[in-house]
Amino acid sequence: MLPIVDVAPKRLSDYIADAGEEAVQRLRDAAEPLRGARILQVNSTSYGGGVAELLATHIPLLRDLGIDASWAVIEGSDEFFAVTKAVHNGLQGMDVEWTPHMQDVYWERVRANAAAFDGTYDHVLIHDPQPAGSLEVLEEMGRRSGKWTWRIHIDLSNTNERVWSFFEPIINRYDATIFTLEEFVQAGVKGPRVALIPPSIDPTSEKNRELPAAIVAETLARYGVDPDRPLAVQISRFDPWKDPLGVIDAYRIAREEVPGLQLVMAGSMASDDPEGMEYLEKTLAHAGHDREVHLLTDADGVGHVEVNAFQQAADVIVQKSTREGFGLVVAEGMWKRKPVIGGNVGGIRLQISEGETGFLVEGADECGKRLSELLLDPALAARMGDAGRDRVRERFLSLRELEDHLKLFASLGAGA
Repeated sequence: MLPIVDVAPKRLSDYIADAGEEAVQRLRDAAEPLRGARILQVNSTSYGGGVAELLATHIPLLRDLGIDASWAVIEGSDEFFAVTKAVHNGLQGMDVEWTPHMQDVYWERVRANAAAFDGTYDHVLIHDPQPAGSLEVLEEMGRRSGKWTWRIHIDLSNTNERVWSFFEPIINRYDATIFTLEEFVQAGVKGPRVALIPPSIDPTSEKNRELPAAIVAETLARYGVDPDRPLAVQISRFDPWKDPLGVIDAYRIAREEVPGLQLVMAGSMASDDPEGMEYLEKTLAHAGHDREVHLLTDADGVGHVEVNAFQQAADVIVQKSTREGFGLVVAEGMWKRKPVIGGNVGGIRLQISEGETGFLVEGADECGKRLSELLLDPALAARMGDAGRDRVRERFLSLRELEDHLKLFASLGAGA
C-alpha cells in the first residue's frame, strides 16, 4: 500500500471570515454530487513543496464536505528523484540529458509504486510527472478504477521536446488534465479533457493567518534581522528557476539607493529535489560575507510560522523566477498586503497586475530598480498591497480551487 499522509482536520465554516459566505456555499453546492465519493490524490512528497501545502488543505476540506478523500505519496530512490528533477527541468525548457537508462529508472519506480496501489476510487488526481506513469501501469495490470486526472504544476510554455515526447502518450491516457494557464497546454494533449485551474492559498493556515506582532518581532530577533530597517524577502526553494543569484544582484542594486536594506531568502529542502543543496551552496557563495543577506532553510528551524513572520515583516516580497508554474508565494505576499515584484513569466503574470498589485520584471537590473522604487515610496507600496489582498480574495483562495476541481470531477462522472 502506498504511504498515506495524515492531515489535521479543517472546517469549511472557518473560511467564512476570509472567503465570504457566498464562496463557502458555492463550494458546498459543488460538493453535493460527489458526497460519499472516494477520491485519492497522489504526489511525490508530503512536505517541502507547494503541492504538499495544497493537499494539506484540500484533503481535510474535502472530508468536511462529506467526501472520502485520501492523500498518498509515491516512494522513490535517490536515482529516481535525480531523474524526475531532470524531467522537471526539461519540461521547463532546460537542455537536459534524457537517456534510455533514465527512462528505465523512471518506469522501475513507477511500476513498484503501482504494485502498492491499493483500493478502488471514483476519482484519482495525480500531481506532476513523478507518479504520472501510474495509470499506464495499472491499466496494463487490469487494475484501473474510476476517472483519472493529471494535474501539472510547472511551466510548460517551452518544453524540452525529448522529455515531453516521453510523457505525451502517458498523459493522453488520462480522462482529464489540469493546467494553470492556456499557454502551458501542449498541442499533443488530445485525449483528455483540458481544464485551466490556477492553484490557491489557504488563508487560515499557519503560513497565511495574521501573526501577533510579538511573534514577528521574536522571529526577526532570532535570525538577526533588524526590524527598524527595510527588508526584502524571497521565499522559495533554492533552485535555478527561482534565480536566487539574481535576487542577490537585485538587492545589491537597490541597496545603492536604500543603504540599510536587508534581504531574507528562505526555503525548504524538499525530499524530491536533489539539486537543492547544490544550489543553496551556489547561493551562499554568491552572497559572500554580506551580513545583511540571510539565507535560511528548514535546517535552520524555518517553518511555516517563520515564513509567515518574514513575509509580514517584509517591505517588499520578491519572486524573481525565470520559469514559474504559479508561485504560491506571490499570492501569499499579496494576501499579507505586500507589494510583490515577480519575474514576468508563467503563473506569476496571472497574479500580478502590473503597476497595480506589484511589478513584473525581466532581469536583476529592473528588479533592483523596482525594489528601490517601492522602498522609497511607502504610499505606492501600501496601495499595491491593498489591491493585492483584494485580488487574492477574489481569485486565489483554496475554496475557489476546490470548487473548480469538484465541478470537473462531477462532469467526468465516476466511471468504471
